[in-house]
Amino acid sequence: TTNIRISYIIKQIGKKRLTMNKKWILFIIPAIIFITPFLIVEISAYITENEPNHWSDPKHLRQKALEAGFKPNPKSFEELLKIVDNPKNPLTKEKIALGKKLFFDPILSKDNSINCAFCHILEEGGDDNRPTAIGYHNQANPFHLNSPTVLNAALQKFQFWDARVKTVEEQAAGPITAPFEMAMTKEEVVNRLEKKDTYKKLFKEVFGEDKITFDMVTNAIGAYERTLLTRGRFDRFLEGDLDALSKEEQKGLELFIDMGCKACHMGRSIGGLIIQKFPVKSYSNIYLQFGFKNGKYVFEKIVFDSNTSDSPFPFENIGNFLGKDKSLRFKVPMLRNIARTSPYFHNGVVKDLKEVIKIMAKYQRGINLNEEQTKQLKAFLQALNGELVRYKY
Repeated sequence: TTNIRISYIIKQIGKKRLTMNKKWILFIIPAIIFITPFLIVEISAYITENEPNHWSDPKHLRQKALEAGFKPNPKSFEELLKIVDNPKNPLTKEKIALGKKLFFDPILSKDNSINCAFCHILEEGGDDNRPTAIGYHNQANPFHLNSPTVLNAALQKFQFWDARVKTVEEQAAGPITAPFEMAMTKEEVVNRLEKKDTYKKLFKEVFGEDKITFDMVTNAIGAYERTLLTRGRFDRFLEGDLDALSKEEQKGLELFIDMGCKACHMGRSIGGLIIQKFPVKSYSNIYLQFGFKNGKYVFEKIVFDSNTSDSPFPFENIGNFLGKDKSLRFKVPMLRNIARTSPYFHNGVVKDLKEVIKIMAKYQRGINLNEEQTKQLKAFLQALNGELVRYKY
């Protein structure tokens, strides 16, 4: 608001609607720019000191979380179908079972050495816990990209870091045919499977056709991946178990909402629904930095944040991947099970979750978190861990 007002005054002076001596103008404008931040500090400090600590009670916080758009993952297969079923690839129990068999079968890789689960370890958060994906003949991803989790991926509207496809069925085709991952062609996949009597029988039972196609393969794998949802204490809290989250975790949840993190990390999946620029705050810039106290943004200081490296990110730019259309826009990651999917960011450079929290607060929200707030947010993110739901199909 202050910046807008200063711009307005300058415009009015330019239009000669404010009449004053040019010498006074040269004095007053810098004075306003210099004094305003200190006035904000004093006003913010007064508000903060005279406002009681207002953490919500659990009942109110639960309602606040529901109003923010968070939803629990389903418990039953019937509830699951209502949420993740794909009209273009209707889920059946037989198709899901076939997809599961393919997901764990190394027959889909060039040298029969790796499978989908090689990079998406279901017991380890649905990723591989490596900085970058490793594929055929130990090749690393050429852009040093970190493997996103497959858990809850079907809840997303976009897949891959650059959000280039929208469904898990489309996503399944990528790693199979990438030369640095499973290194197969669509034709090789079909030829191999058709030589296996077991697969010929299963595909005919599921799809009703005598021949196998590559789309059938990805549809089956996608069907299985649509069942890979997790549930944990956060789901129980949303359902009404007010003791499911500790006090510190509840404080972290409220901070998460009040700071505006939920504007990008939204919905049942807590992310994966939009594409966002990163970093939002220019890494070579002068900006007003705010703290966050008692539900209020509090001005702290003017930051001269000069990037002395060649990286457009607040960390090393290994791989030189710049997101969708090289515009620094990325699929917003899901935060379910985030504590289990280190290292972080698209190139896996940052290992510590607390460091990630500070980076995101600073460069996406312009907020300088103190140690207590960082701990509270970390506690909440850890509460998003969940166990794979064993849906009965």
